[in-house]
Amino acid sequence: MASFPVTRLRRFRRTAALRGLVSETRLSLDDFVYPLFVCPGEGVEKPLEGLPGIGQRSVDLLCDEAEGAHRLGVPAVLLFGIPEEKDEVASGAYDDDGIVQRSLRALSERVPDLVLLTDVCLCEYTSHGHCGLVEGDEILNDVTLELLGRTAVSHAEAGADAVCPSDMMDGRVAALRGALDAEGFEQVPIVSYAAKYASAFYGPFREAAESAPAFGDRRSYQMDPPNVREAIRECELDLEEGADAIMVKPALPYLDVIRAARERFDAPLFAYNVSGEYAMVKGAAARGWLDERRAAVESLLAIKRAGADVIVSYWARELAEWL
Repeated sequence: MASFPVTRLRRFRRTAALRGLVSETRLSLDDFVYPLFVCPGEGVEKPLEGLPGIGQRSVDLLCDEAEGAHRLGVPAVLLFGIPEEKDEVASGAYDDDGIVQRSLRALSERVPDLVLLTDVCLCEYTSHGHCGLVEGDEILNDVTLELLGRTAVSHAEAGADAVCPSDMMDGRVAALRGALDAEGFEQVPIVSYAAKYASAFYGPFREAAESAPAFGDRRSYQMDPPNVREAIRECELDLEEGADAIMVKPALPYLDVIRAARERFDAPLFAYNVSGEYAMVKGAAARGWLDERRAAVESLLAIKRAGADVIVSYWARELAEWL
């Protein structure tokens, strides 16, 4: 094997053009999804302290934001809804005139080429903030599945291009696939949050989606952070039940899980660059401790390098301007 001075790995690092020529991992806007939060009202925009640059928007302003992002090259959005009222059975989630359903119809008309993904979960719509129905202190699995199926169907009817169950109930992919197919939506893909961990990095999202649990936590249904083999089992089961793509959430603390899933499965692999990951860099950059653009791009490259095909990130619109 040749060695120094014949082999000099710095030769291709000398200029930006040379570094770009041999770059092993590249970011493309085609691989990004922009999360958006829609709230009731008209002309409403509520900034979020924990997510600088991200806010809750009424349908009209949501359409403005989505159209602007799409004009810059962002191909897809993921919608989260904040209903006018919440109840114990999450009726706002599957209401034909619910906040997400109205957003889908408006976006389909305003930005017809934008890919519309929807979060399918009950936590934003339940008065108790949990992702399933509740009996006492127990989060019920099987009775929740029917409501998740109704929610997915209502999203498909309103124009969703794909539905993304994030509840972590056992068997929910099969329930969604059955409900969608029964209503003639067999062409609508399911992007399953297959490996969603009970993470400390969701804090700012809870503010954005107004979905913090009123009691307890979500550890009885979201995954335990020490486990990797279990994540592979979750992915395998969801694919067997009919998932068209799988997702790992969060991304940066779970790069090893993304890599393990990439090596095991050929299905499209999503990773969610979550609110806490975004907020940490934003907060440090605001104090002058980090260069935000460099830190953000480096973080997103790490997720891509680990094996993600698609990245859900709050930086999607800024990335469009940077790239």
